[in-house]
Amino acid sequence: MSDSSYIFDATMENFQQKVMEASAQTPILIDVWADWCAPCKQLMPILEKLANDYKGGFLLAKVNADQQPELTASLGVRSLPTVILVKNGQAVDGFNGALPESEIRKVLEKHVEAPAEDPYDTAHRLWQAGDLQGAMDLLSELNRQDPENMKVLIDLAQLKAETGDVDAAEQVLESLPPEEKMQHQARQLAARVKFLKQAGQLPPMSELEQTLAAEPDNAEALHQLALHHVLKGDNAQAMELLIRLMQVDSQYRDGIAKTTLVELFDKLGNSDPDVRVYRRKLYTLMH
Repeated sequence: MSDSSYIFDATMENFQQKVMEASAQTPILIDVWADWCAPCKQLMPILEKLANDYKGGFLLAKVNADQQPELTASLGVRSLPTVILVKNGQAVDGFNGALPESEIRKVLEKHVEAPAEDPYDTAHRLWQAGDLQGAMDLLSELNRQDPENMKVLIDLAQLKAETGDVDAAEQVLESLPPEEKMQHQARQLAARVKFLKQAGQLPPMSELEQTLAAEPDNAEALHQLALHHVLKGDNAQAMELLIRLMQVDSQYRDGIAKTTLVELFDKLGNSDPDVRVYRRKLYTLMH
């Protein structure tokens, strides 16, 4: 059972009080599940996350179908998982099966007041949606309110780098305390700034691809095309090209292929699956 105060186990004994009566004050979302049900296990973490995100806007009542067969039958459950939303003692909505979080939020929004979104989260949502100016405005305001917040400052610099203001991003990096420069997010930003500065000197991708079609071992073209892929966000392809460059000429420009790979690893972080793959490939090449 979750430690959250917004989540509880519903039983035949407590159902009337904790669900039916309590729903007069707070909507109750009932999740009927079983341990053997794979979709139930996919759905439950999403429902628990939403219960915590809504901070008491609704409560999540978990009904174990195997342990509570009588309660499960009384709810008219025919398949698992079954989710029922109760307000004022009445079932007002629900669904069967494991829905994505976005769809569950649509169900909740019809009956439950959505929680106020943290401005930092809003900025990131706008950023991910492509509204860079909206994200920039919010982050700038957060930075004005709390100039010492390094997370906001580095995010703002990262966004400036994405919008082409590489000099501003570099100035932020230079202003960071030494201990902050060693943090993962700052190292990611430093790597991106370096790639962006190099990008201004690159030939077009089509030209580099034509060069490699004619000269597959052209070290300069391999390196420059890898940088293009980094800036496109195609990191796996970039790392593959850098591995090829090491195989062709590991000492090209003082071993820049290895240096660039390590910078990419820093930029992406160890949790990235491609980083794990290409770290192993790099290790194999070096040993």
